[in-house]
Amino acid sequence: MTRWVRVLPTLLLVLLIVPGWAGEKRLELPGAAPRLSVERVTGPVERRVGALTFLGGVALASADPAFGGYSALAVAGDRFTLLSDGGVLLRFRMDGNWQVHGHRLDPLPAGPGTGWTKAERDAEAMTTDPRDGRIWVAFENANAIWRYAPGFARGERWRAPRAMARWPGGGGSESMTRLRDGRFLVIAEARRPPRGADGRRAEARVGLIFARDPTDPKTRIARFAYRPERGHDPVDVAELPDGRLLVLERGFDLPFRWSTRLALVERGAVRPGAVVGGRTVARLRVPLPRDNFEGLAVTREGDATIVWLVSDDNQFRLQRTLLLKFRLG
Repeated sequence: MTRWVRVLPTLLLVLLIVPGWAGEKRLELPGAAPRLSVERVTGPVERRVGALTFLGGVALASADPAFGGYSALAVAGDRFTLLSDGGVLLRFRMDGNWQVHGHRLDPLPAGPGTGWTKAERDAEAMTTDPRDGRIWVAFENANAIWRYAPGFARGERWRAPRAMARWPGGGGSESMTRLRDGRFLVIAEARRPPRGADGRRAEARVGLIFARDPTDPKTRIARFAYRPERGHDPVDVAELPDGRLLVLERGFDLPFRWSTRLALVERGAVRPGAVVGGRTVARLRVPLPRDNFEGLAVTREGDATIVWLVSDDNQFRLQRTLLLKFRLG
């Protein structure tokens, strides 16, 4: 006891003098059994929104600090996978009555860096191969694409393409989809083509066409450009059953107002060297919920083409995580 009496003041002095950890905050990891709140979003009486019909949706919430920030979405039947810009997966099943079952939060099994900071796991886009279940994720700050085994069982391989090397950390690979013919499309949120002969920069965003798996170093890459509506950025893309592309565009105006545009790109328009734009399919307006919609998925229900949208709440209390369902046509 006498020895501890002598040592204790020294230990207290050390704790007072030596500063605590002053580095970047550790990325929040999900708890063991996160609780999930699910609230129905019924929407307006007039459900037609351009070429879309609003079918309903849910607002998701949780007190778990790792919840929120969802930038990518995959839907297969009644199974939903939401991926956050902190590299955290929210997976669940949802039935026709909007009841959520078996939800779970999990960190990605692998990714850029050590996963200590959010910037290292800034996942912004996700696409899958329905034949074998493999998943590809685009990481914005790392300008890299990772491939995962089915169910995100493990990371398989990754690549940081030279064509993406100079894309800005906060405006890189925001949109990605795998086409049915095996090609992959990636569109930058903010990276623009080089200045033209007149010295002016195009309003378009740089896009890449990967001839096959983008994590294969032998895959050929071609460039194109996508031209969003003025004041908007492309934040996700998906292929429709007829081969056309649906592009999700997001805009923001002060003091705090989000705008959402869905644009249709004709089949075959995306090819090497092309500059393409899309025809407006719909704009999300009041009384529909307005938020920072960043994730897009397209499914089929019988003969109907279904469009799903998810919003990134930026883990900010004035925003919500919304999962909305529409029918196209």
